[in-house]
Amino acid sequence: MEINTYQEDFNSVINYLKTELLGIRSGRANAAMLEGITVDAYGAKTPLKGVASISVPDAHSMVVDPWDKSLVKAVEDAIRNSGKGFNPVNEGQYLRVVIPALTEDSRKALVKLIGEKAEETRIKIRQLRDRIKDDILRAEESNEIAEDQRFKMQDNLDKKVKDINENIKKIVEEKEKEIMTV
Repeated sequence: MEINTYQEDFNSVINYLKTELLGIRSGRANAAMLEGITVDAYGAKTPLKGVASISVPDAHSMVVDPWDKSLVKAVEDAIRNSGKGFNPVNEGQYLRVVIPALTEDSRKALVKLIGEKAEETRIKIRQLRDRIKDDILRAEESNEIAEDQRFKMQDNLDKKVKDINENIKKIVEEKEKEIMTV
């Protein structure tokens, strides 16, 4: 039993945080801002990326171009009603989504949201750490490892978790800096 066998689990938690932070708008257009939006298309809820291409022509706007032009209105409604604060402009064959400039209050609210996402991630890391500690104890109880190996593995686990928490802190600080930069 080795701590590195759990590396993929740790990576998935970090990737979760990165994905969540990509969806938080920073005043700069980013196609990931439209992640999670579903469109009522052909009688089913379909991800926006499944019915349209998304491009970023400049830092303050995105162009959403439905492949089936009959879906322009449905895509417009989906973006407008997504709760992300976007108001797409229908330009006939495609939609332009202008990213409004962030106010000081909206920047502070986004930093608070980033903090919440970071805490969710830390909780997931703690849960993973506890699960691994339980696995280590079970391995010792079933005589797969000795007591001194258990202590060494728990030590390595604690170091790993500390490194990951530092990484989370760094990722969050970068995103906060990006948002607070006017």
